[in-house]
Amino acid sequence: MIKTISAIFLLIIVSFTSPAYAQNKPAPTPDAPACGDLNTRFEVNTAPAQHPAQPEAGKALMYFIQDDSLNAAKPRPTIRLGVDGQWVGATQHDSYFYLLVDPGVHHLCASWQAARLSRPKTAAAHFTAEAGGVYYFEAKDIFVPDKMDMIFTPIDSDQGALVLHNLESSTSHPKK
Repeated sequence: MIKTISAIFLLIIVSFTSPAYAQNKPAPTPDAPACGDLNTRFEVNTAPAQHPAQPEAGKALMYFIQDDSLNAAKPRPTIRLGVDGQWVGATQHDSYFYLLVDPGVHHLCASWQAARLSRPKTAAAHFTAEAGGVYYFEAKDIFVPDKMDMIFTPIDSDQGALVLHNLESSTSHPKK
């Protein structure tokens, strides 16, 4: 009898608390832990290129580049960059932005911000930043007949510096 009463009491407690858990579910995130909330959308503006010559003392400088040279579609996708689980900015059509990061291991996520696609393209990478280091990561959009993809890779620092001269700088902020 006591076991039955305990079981009923436990069932009542669980039934009242489970709706509370369902209401406080975190926003959906993709499989990559470096990404942020999938519902976050950015507004992006581009301007003539501008970038610092050197990283700040004790920091590393990281450039995020969007390459649309293999993208025949219009409009071009907005690509968000996540670092260690938080979106830090976005780019549009052959542009870049930079950010300062602390030394250490960082996990990155590049993801198309696209309401039209049922499953936006997402890619991940990681790297170890050293103080004073400069790092370049490129998201190359591929959107041609019969193929839609994004390739996200680190690129050589000499190549990265060269590529920046042909791109505009992006500034972004989350939409409200």
